[in-house]
Amino acid sequence: MGDVEGQNLTVERYSGDGRPEDYADLTRKIVDRNPDVIVAITNGVARAARAATGTIPIVWTGVEPIRAGLATSLARPGGNITGITVDAGSEVWGKRLQIIKETVPSASKVVYLGMRAEWEARTTELSEAGRQLEISVIGVPLQESTPFEYQRVFAKIAQEQPSAIIVSDIPDLLANSQSIVESVEKSRVPTMYPYRSYVERGGLMAYASDHRARTPCRG
Repeated sequence: MGDVEGQNLTVERYSGDGRPEDYADLTRKIVDRNPDVIVAITNGVARAARAATGTIPIVWTGVEPIRAGLATSLARPGGNITGITVDAGSEVWGKRLQIIKETVPSASKVVYLGMRAEWEARTTELSEAGRQLEISVIGVPLQESTPFEYQRVFAKIAQEQPSAIIVSDIPDLLANSQSIVESVEKSRVPTMYPYRSYVERGGLMAYASDHRARTPCRG
């Protein structure tokens, strides 16, 4: 569109390092820089950015914007936020569990790997989908997306001795996707991933929507 970084466009990059407790301070620092627009990756960062400013436009990428309180509707999100959702709807989790059952017919216990708040929000739909397939879905939630926390969680997963693992599709985990795949490989537990990129890094299988046809949340 005619913009060239370093000439007529300046892009400043920041990271929350997978620590939700630091997002508020981070976004206040960004707002103090008075940018023309904030691009927020993940729901947590977007919520913190919106809390820090009601005037700077925020372009967001994440999942379930209505449930997350980021939009009143996909057509008219309201406020100063717009963006795209990579969520394919709650039905996708039932499909992922179904594929696990087809791949591992004896599967009876599946561990869900995701952030705590997100696991708590999805417990009901995952449990219901699991009951229909005679699978018990349990959560071993992450407190934060850091290498040390993944070590702790995978040690606990080993204690649970699950038939399979299903990995959350929230962007918070993507930065550590390689270490997740490597930890799964060490555990030798069949795992369903949310995106093809995990499989390209050595993961077993993935089922997801086509990201080239993401659903816009229009402002």
